[in-house]
Amino acid sequence: MIAVVHHPDYVTEAPARSTYRWGKNGAIRDLLQAEGDRVGWHEPVAMPRAWLEAVHDPDYVAEVLAAQVPREKERRTGFPITAIVARRAAMVPGGTYLAALLALEHGFAANTAGGSHHALADTGAGYCVFNDLAIAAHRLIEEGRVERVAIVDCDVHQGDGTAALTAGHPQITTYSIHAAKNFPARKAQSTLDVALADGIGDEDYLDTLDTTLSGFLDAHRPDLILYQGGVDPFVDDRLGRLALSEDGLVRREQLIARLSAARALPVACTVGGGYGDDVMAIAARHVRVIMTLGGLLTQPPVAIAEQERGAGVVDA
Repeated sequence: MIAVVHHPDYVTEAPARSTYRWGKNGAIRDLLQAEGDRVGWHEPVAMPRAWLEAVHDPDYVAEVLAAQVPREKERRTGFPITAIVARRAAMVPGGTYLAALLALEHGFAANTAGGSHHALADTGAGYCVFNDLAIAAHRLIEEGRVERVAIVDCDVHQGDGTAALTAGHPQITTYSIHAAKNFPARKAQSTLDVALADGIGDEDYLDTLDTTLSGFLDAHRPDLILYQGGVDPFVDDRLGRLALSEDGLVRREQLIARLSAARALPVACTVGGGYGDDVMAIAARHVRVIMTLGGLLTQPPVAIAEQERGAGVVDA
């Protein structure tokens, strides 16, 4: 059974003046529900304010939670921060953290939201409000759940916020493979950045990913991977500049699973980017990420109730 984290607050009405496809998370949920008994559902609680403030500027956290974010920061984020959006923004990092706890028990777990890798210390950016990857990694380390975390980002856009928020942390490393000429224009410095030319297809992409990620994992020896499994490297993605096919995306997940399994590394997955007019097609790509990885990495079920109670979470 594949452990999947979801909360009703992930699915919200689109705020005014927003170009983000807000229906994607609900479509992901619906497609995963159609998988029946292959999926085990878990519901998170919102990330406590103290853990948000451990990564983000407290004044920014206060602005978001009060839904009083200045207009210039809302423009940079890409949508207004309403009370509903603020509640979702606090819930998503809780979901990524729970997915990490589940992955430590099962070998794999997925959050049906998250991957907000552009959010910076004092502002949102690129449709990202709070950086769930950096927040979850920091909390896992501080609580002693793991010694080392690797954030592996395969979104078509560089994980600039994640790199900036974890820079210099001795127990958190970051890997980003992305289109060199895509957003953001000004890149941050990950532990390892793999910048690709426009139009790279399946074979070149997969060969590069295999070589660079293998070396990265062997060099840094993490205890857990937080995986940003964005599907925007797809050839027809509205905001992508690469040329992976549907099969290429599946093979990417098979490669991630092989590299992780060979090193006995649990993987917690977030959904990341995927853009276009066909929300169901995008959601289906995200679901294939989850089901491909989960089918290859999930261990036999283990009781996790005690850990979840300790983290303040309950089964859905």
